[in-house]
Amino acid sequence: MTNPTKVWDVLGLFLVASIGTWLLVRVFYGSFPPIPVYAGASLYLVAVVEVVTAVIVRNRIAEHRVGGGLHDLHPLTVFRALVLAKASVLVGTAVVGVCVGFLVYVMPRAATVRAASSDRAGAIVALVAGLAVVAAAVWLEQCCRTPKDRDDERSR
Repeated sequence: MTNPTKVWDVLGLFLVASIGTWLLVRVFYGSFPPIPVYAGASLYLVAVVEVVTAVIVRNRIAEHRVGGGLHDLHPLTVFRALVLAKASVLVGTAVVGVCVGFLVYVMPRAATVRAASSDRAGAIVALVAGLAVVAAAVWLEQCCRTPKDRDDERSR
């Protein structure tokens, strides 16, 4: 059994990413290329794949169809889904932190700087995509837990 992703790890990564991005953008914003609106759009696909995977894993675990049988979900597949979820939480959190750090610098300047105004939309799309990935990954991680793991956590 692996431990659930810790909230403090996620918050720490978010703070490092957002503060680091804000500092870098503050110094180097003039040399950045424009951020297109579709820059973070690929993360939506990752979120959808994780939601579909979560539904499949949750249903198979609830039906006790995890094992070595022909129509069963192999335990290693569930573990791989769990690893995907844990990695996606971190990647999504980093994306959210980078977008927040970027937006903290850009938003006050959006009314006066044309580049800041056009970059804002791409950063917001990426921010929402990062949040979607984090939400889907947290749910996938929860779906990968066995009923025994859930009972153990409730008793704590």
